[in-house]
Amino acid sequence: MRDTGAAISPFNSFLLLQGLETLSLRVQKHVSNAQKIAEFLKEHPAVSWVNYPGLPCNKYYELAKKYFPKGPGSIFTFGIKGGVDAAKRFIDNLEIFSLLANVADAKSLVIHPTSSTHAQLSEDEQRAAGVAPDMIRLSIGIEDAEDLIFDLDQALRKATDV
Repeated sequence: MRDTGAAISPFNSFLLLQGLETLSLRVQKHVSNAQKIAEFLKEHPAVSWVNYPGLPCNKYYELAKKYFPKGPGSIFTFGIKGGVDAAKRFIDNLEIFSLLANVADAKSLVIHPTSSTHAQLSEDEQRAAGVAPDMIRLSIGIEDAEDLIFDLDQALRKATDV
């Protein structure tokens, strides 16, 4: 193990333990923020749909309540009115969210799969994979929910005719 590096270093162990000690608190904040943001987006005039199992209108709502009683997570998608162009304008106008393909970070992240993670696929292949041209994926972090909502609202208004 000494020669191949199979053992974690003491400093990396320390960092791992530091993160694990606060994980439950961070996840609670992630989920709480995601619920508030999904509810906000569901009512926003620039949003055509929201796919979040924490919303009663979602087809997986009852299952989410059963299997995830503390909340269904912090990653979800929504559709922006105006398609690809509006999606790109929306992301360009965000100030708090970071444009990254990662998920479950302490900070809030956004991605437009059609023009990034799934760009190598044809439109038919994207649709078969569940990726629509208007789809935005959010990974909600631990920032203040009202700050995130303000950022989403101002970017949606700048990106669409709403």
